[in-house]
Amino acid sequence: MDLLETMQNRRSVRSYTGEKIAKEKLDKILQAGLLSASGRSRKPWEFVVVQEKETLEKLSHCRVGAAKMLENAGCAILIFANPEKTDVWVEDCSIVMSNMHLMADSLGLGSCWIQGRLREAENGESTEVYCRKLLNVPEKYVLEAILSVGILKEHPKAHTLEELEKEKVHYETY
Repeated sequence: MDLLETMQNRRSVRSYTGEKIAKEKLDKILQAGLLSASGRSRKPWEFVVVQEKETLEKLSHCRVGAAKMLENAGCAILIFANPEKTDVWVEDCSIVMSNMHLMADSLGLGSCWIQGRLREAENGESTEVYCRKLLNVPEKYVLEAILSVGILKEHPKAHTLEELEKEKVHYETY
């Protein structure tokens, strides 16, 4: 499968079997993240991988109405950043998330981007504070997002090139 086909196939998956992710596949997803481009190669990110079911259940409460799939995920990968390293940490961490999302799909796994920055946990704390406390992350790090990864129950239908909104592309001028 070429990259464009992988991108067409990649969908946000929120329904998992609860099975663990094979170490080889998890390693490839993490490698895809670590290989990501970053502004001036600052690489401000830190990954926290969660595989324990009890912690995944607690993490499922980190976002109001948006993280329940973590209960049955094989793992969660939280992307934190040190904002002192660069002012483009949001963009850098977004590239990491996209690369890992694509890698997960290319390996036959499901994944979903759970936005963490500027979001609220079910207990009223910010998602960032909730996750930082739960996972003992030092205060200098800020949360961008969480990638849920799991063995999917069913893969949603792939996107087609025909459904692309080509009118959003402008050449030379708007």
